Amino acid sequence: VDLWRLRTGRLKSEEGDDDFQKIGEAMGILSEAPIFIDDAGSSNVMEMRTMARRLQSEHNVGLIIIDYLQLMEGRSGGDNRVNEISEISRALKQLARELNIPIIALSQLSRAVESRSPQIPKLSDLRESGSIEQDADIVMFLYREDREKPDTPNKNIVELHIAKHRNGPVGKISLYFDERITSFKSLERAHTE
Repeated sequence: VDLWRLRTGRLKSEEGDDDFQKIGEAMGILSEAPIFIDDAGSSNVMEMRTMARRLQSEHNVGLIIIDYLQLMEGRSGGDNRVNEISEISRALKQLARELNIPIIALSQLSRAVESRSPQIPKLSDLRESGSIEQDADIVMFLYREDREKPDTPNKNIVELHIAKHRNGPVGKISLYFDERITSFKSLERAHTE
């Protein structure tokens, strides 16, 4: 469903293209999916660990996603944010090992990335701690040239930069970003649709 139509309430109800039907079908699928969302606002690492352990024992959780790391609080809640982010990063790494599941943690970038061209993020741009880079098995960044250069012929092309991969290669993958429905596709698939 077109995101703009969804956000503005201008959904279509035409034969062959019924947004309401598509949303209803998606809601049915998602309501049955084993997805658990905690949007309590401020979460500390101990509360998250307790919840993750409970969900793992009750529902065999296979993945945890954190949006985003800098919104979490450490155990100590001290004045030194760098140390606190380091503590959170280490705790997430330990939790992933304990539960034997991947944890995907989104992170803010520092403003340094905005001061260079092209504005492709680097490991040193991870905000508030080098521990994020150190603890992570894989670090990936997204880069869109059309955000920096609106006249580029590479409209809606996103580069997925694998900046760190503990057990594999690093490199770059180009994807097509369909803004209309907020989805990523392989470039080959995007050109055939």
